[in-house]
Amino acid sequence: MTRLMPYPLLGAGLFVMWLLLTQSFSLGQVLLGALVAFMVVQSTVRLAPTRSKPRDFGAMVRLLGMVLVDVIRSNFAVMRIALYPQGQRVSGFVRLPLDLRDPFGLTVLALILTATPGTMWVEYNRARSELLVHVLDLVDEAEWCRLIKQRYETLLQRIFEP
Repeated sequence: MTRLMPYPLLGAGLFVMWLLLTQSFSLGQVLLGALVAFMVVQSTVRLAPTRSKPRDFGAMVRLLGMVLVDVIRSNFAVMRIALYPQGQRVSGFVRLPLDLRDPFGLTVLALILTATPGTMWVEYNRARSELLVHVLDLVDEAEWCRLIKQRYETLLQRIFEP
């Protein structure tokens, strides 16, 4: 059963969702919903990443606290920029070389940067291990590189890399 339907809850959820969205309980819709659910579950098997075990729980707690503070602080900064524009604001792109290689660590970094108002993960060049970040209020590119590497990357390396 595991090989035929490796993610039974996903398959059941997709099947039920199909029937609810089509609002039809005919034999054809039931068979089509089961086929779609089966095909999607089979295709997700190849997408399943390798497992990763976080290593440093203390670093996870510190990272969570930092991210919460940074998101709140950035919300106020972006709100101030939007409500009280003063002079010419310069937004731009920052190229940042990364030492972090773990896919889960990179994913968490992408979530952090995209969830923090004023910054957005744009591109990651795996060959050069270089990150492209868009910054709403770019004053000092070197300061942004230092901030991301010291605040986030070092903790993510402690959490995800040996």
